[in-house]
Amino acid sequence: MREIVHLQIGQCGNQIGSKFWEVISEEHGLSATGIYEGDSALQLERVNVYFNEAHGGKYVPRAVLVDLEPGTMDSIRGSRIGSLFRPDNFIHGNSGAGNNWAKGHYTEGAELVEQVIDRVRNESESCDCLQGFQLVHSGGGTGSGMGTLIINKIREEYPDRIMNTFSVMPSPKVSDTVVEPYNATLSVHQLLENTDETFCIDNEALYDICFRTLKLTTPTYGDLNHLVCMTMSGVTTSLRFPGQLNADLRKLAVNMVPFPRLHFFMPGFAPLTPRGSQQYRALSVPELTQQMFDARNMMTACDPRHGRYLTVAGMFRGRMSTKQVDEQMLLMQQKNSSYFVDWIPHNVKVAVCDIPPRGLKMASTFIGNNTAIQEIFRRVGEHFSVMFRRKAFLHWYTGEGMDEMEFTEAENNLNDLVSEYQQYQDATADLDSEAEDEEESRMETVK
Repeated sequence: MREIVHLQIGQCGNQIGSKFWEVISEEHGLSATGIYEGDSALQLERVNVYFNEAHGGKYVPRAVLVDLEPGTMDSIRGSRIGSLFRPDNFIHGNSGAGNNWAKGHYTEGAELVEQVIDRVRNESESCDCLQGFQLVHSGGGTGSGMGTLIINKIREEYPDRIMNTFSVMPSPKVSDTVVEPYNATLSVHQLLENTDETFCIDNEALYDICFRTLKLTTPTYGDLNHLVCMTMSGVTTSLRFPGQLNADLRKLAVNMVPFPRLHFFMPGFAPLTPRGSQQYRALSVPELTQQMFDARNMMTACDPRHGRYLTVAGMFRGRMSTKQVDEQMLLMQQKNSSYFVDWIPHNVKVAVCDIPPRGLKMASTFIGNNTAIQEIFRRVGEHFSVMFRRKAFLHWYTGEGMDEMEFTEAENNLNDLVSEYQQYQDATADLDSEAEDEEESRMETVK
C-alpha cells in the first residue's frame, strides 16, 4: 500500500487536521472511534493509505499532532473524534511560541523536535511502501517555525519521499498577527528548499467562497476548514479508491512542477453551490470543469487571470466518462489559451476516481500552478521590508539566537522567487539564441 504519514502542527494545522480526519473517516465508513461501519468493500480496500489497523478491528490514523502549547491538544482530545488518535502521537510543549518564528524553529520547537521525529519514524517503519508525508500548518505562528524545522528534519531522514504541505498563507484582510510578514517570509524561505509540493491556502479566499459562493452569512472556522479538507481528500483520492485514471503525490509532483522552486499551487474545489440552489443546477462534467477554473472557487487570494498557468491538475470523482473529462479539459485550455503558457504544450493532468465524496454525485479538485501566486509573495515581501528597514520587532527574534543575516537571506530568496514567476509568465515558446544564453547563465548562478 502507498501509505502517507500525516503531521499537523500549531493551532491552525491541528484544527484543519482534525476536520480532515473527520472527512476521511466518513469516506472510509469509520465511526468516531475508528470502528468500521461502512456499506461497501471498496471503503476498506485501501484504508491503509491513512490508517493503521489496530487490535479488535479499530482503525487508527497515521497522524502525529504537534503544538507548543497544550490547549489545542486538549480540545482535540475532548472533541467527537478525540478517541480516534493514538495517545502517544499527541506531542506538545507548555509555553507556546507566541507568534515568534525563532521560538518554534530554534528554541522551544528544537526541544520537542526529536520526540516528533521519533514518532514519525515509528509510523514510517510500520508502512509497507511509504509514499510521502503531508503536513498541515500555518505560515504565521507555531506552524511556521516549528513546521519548517520538522520538514527539514524529515527531509534529512527521508530524502527520496514526497514532502507535501498544506500551508495557510497570511492574507492582508484577515491577518491576525503583526509579525506575520516576518514569520511568513522565513517560512517560505524554508518551504522553497525543502518541499516538493506546497498547497497555498488563504483565509481571505476561504471567507470569500463562504460569503459569495455558498452565501453563508456568518461563516465559522469549521466551514473554512471543511473547504480545505475537501481539497485535501481530493488530492489523495486516487490513492485511496479505485479509478480509471490514477494519480498520486509523486505523479502530481512530476507533472505539476516544471522548475524545482516553482512548486506553490492554488487549490480549488467544485461543485460549490449555496444550499438552497442545488436543485437548480445539473452536476455534469462540463459544469464541474467550468466551475473549477472559476477564480471564485480558488482557495488562494490571487486572481489566476493576472498570471498564466504553467500546469494544471484536475482530480475528478464520481461515475463519468474519461473521454468526456479529457474533452472538457482540452476545450477549456483551447478557449482560454492566453491564460496557459505556450511552451508547455499539454499542461493539464487529469485523474478520475469512481467514488464521489460523501453526499455528492460527482466532484472535482483543482490544482493550479499559476504565476499569479507571486502576488501573495510580493505582498508579504513588501510588508516584510517596511518593518525590516526600521528593524521593528527584530529583538524578539535575535533574542532567541537568530542572526539578522537570516532575515536578509530570506527576503532575497522571496524576491528571487517573485522575479522567477514573472520571468516564466513573460516567457514565450520560441527562445532565440540571446535568450538561451541568458537562460544558461541564470541556471549557472542558481547552481
